[in-house]
Amino acid sequence: MRVITDFFTKGAFWDTIAMFYQYAVFIYGTSLLMCYGLLAMMSLANIRRYQKKNANVDYNIIVESPLAPGISVIAPAFNEGVTIISNVRSLLTFNYPKYEVIIINDGSTDDTLDKLIVEFEMVEVEYAYREKLNCKPVKRIFRSTNPAYDKLSVVDKVNGKSKADASNAGVNISAFDYYLCTDVDCILDKDTLIKLIKPFMDEETSTTKEINGDIQIQEDYKRVIASGATLRMVNSCDVDEGLMIRVRPPRRFLPRFQEMEYIRAYCLGKMGWDLINAVPNVSGGLGMFDKEISIKAGGYDSLSFAEDMDLVTRMGAYMKDNKKKYSVKYVPITLCWTEGPTTLKVFGRQRSRWGRGLAQLMNTHRKILFNPRYGRMGLIVFPYHFFYELFAPVIEFLGILFYVYLILTNQINWPYAIILIVFVYTYSVMITTMALLWDQITFKYYTTWGETIGLCLMAFLEPFIYHPLIVWFALKGYWDFVLGRKHVWGNMQRQGLGAQKKITVSAAILLKDFLNNPKRADSLYMSKSIEVTGTVFDVDKTPDGKPMIYLQTGDNIGGVQCLFTRNANINKGQDVTIKGICSAYSLEGVVVKDCSLVK
Repeated sequence: MRVITDFFTKGAFWDTIAMFYQYAVFIYGTSLLMCYGLLAMMSLANIRRYQKKNANVDYNIIVESPLAPGISVIAPAFNEGVTIISNVRSLLTFNYPKYEVIIINDGSTDDTLDKLIVEFEMVEVEYAYREKLNCKPVKRIFRSTNPAYDKLSVVDKVNGKSKADASNAGVNISAFDYYLCTDVDCILDKDTLIKLIKPFMDEETSTTKEINGDIQIQEDYKRVIASGATLRMVNSCDVDEGLMIRVRPPRRFLPRFQEMEYIRAYCLGKMGWDLINAVPNVSGGLGMFDKEISIKAGGYDSLSFAEDMDLVTRMGAYMKDNKKKYSVKYVPITLCWTEGPTTLKVFGRQRSRWGRGLAQLMNTHRKILFNPRYGRMGLIVFPYHFFYELFAPVIEFLGILFYVYLILTNQINWPYAIILIVFVYTYSVMITTMALLWDQITFKYYTTWGETIGLCLMAFLEPFIYHPLIVWFALKGYWDFVLGRKHVWGNMQRQGLGAQKKITVSAAILLKDFLNNPKRADSLYMSKSIEVTGTVFDVDKTPDGKPMIYLQTGDNIGGVQCLFTRNANINKGQDVTIKGICSAYSLEGVVVKDCSLVK
């Protein structure tokens, strides 16, 4: 008995605990670094495979095909009055033949709904609403009286205190078999729908196999249930009327760190998981889903704080429970830019919610962990997130406390400690820098290499500034989960995208610029909102009855054609100023679309 007592009271017990902890952390850290390295190699290989596979794809075939599947674009909005108009315009500019845009006003207390009604000429309509997924009551549904916005619907509903509840309402009124869920503050690439629907159209439906000398076709249907793409920060980018004009790294520190984090996560994370068909989630900011499977899986969970990963998890579990093969696909190109938090308060609230959501997810779906019935999800995805995502902040925090204890008790081996710290620090910087450089070499989103190098320098500061914040807010989220504290979908306090420099040009100068230097004119005007001044020399209508006018240019080689979205009282010989989007140039002249009469 005395031996046992001495073991616990004279330090032998604590020495054993300390030794065990050191070995456990060493094994944990080594395995984590190996996983990061393996994911990086798989991601790079998968990106190269994606490029090779899609190098000669003609996406115009999808755009021009009458068989292209319809897509519903669903964007919940809560107190987004600062950015709502420009962002909805962005959603209405997709290069795709068959889609609808559904904005869910989730009980906003600001002027979000009023702005939508006025800007897009909305009126309340009767709608045969059928509730397939649970959500708070829908009060009204609006459609535009302007044919230019016939793709747009606005749903006004009681606040559901979560994005998930609002998204379910959008799914309930959606008309098509696939839906894209995004945040209304996001700026999306005009080819987003084409790029995200393609994995669904490439579904593996059959394989060939030789049996006794005969070639036989065997059904091996692997259904794509979701697809996603890379996200970046829209902060500091040049955006005009909801269109991305120029991509820039954020200037402010917090969004700049987030840009670096996002690129690393998508380029060296999601694409690696995609290679082995083990994508853990599709971002809530940009994800396309198979509506049938989504509804059968129960849709979004309004009580979840990680609604994006929760939905993909339940869709995957539904497929496995019904013995059906499935895949979740990722494309490595950036299709979405979102406004990142610029204040520590808002950033902390966001990351605490993410941490709480991860803890909640692991608890809710704990039956999947280590369960071979759920295939890769149960044996790879969940174990990885359990040990290396959920536990990582806890182990890091305990490790810091242990280091402090060793220092205070003079037990630390400084030479080995310094070597270990330098190695981990260098490895972290290397992984991040490799992701940023690979992204720029491959896709060239930034105009100058100086912008890329400037972003790479953030990797040297991350371990001292950004990463400790991530750990702290994750732990706070875990603590909130344990205590069961209430949390609601708060206002992210959007800063807006800023006013863009107004471009005013005469019709004659506009045409002359395109004739003399098409490349320069393309960068100055194309896809931008411009105001064109001139004298009307002809008034006509498009085949679908919309007004169309031609402005004099003083040149016999072409003119400026303005296509209006609504009726305008304009006569020949009238001096006008027209606002619209410069959309095309040919030998016949310049085309300006979505026009409205300024004066």
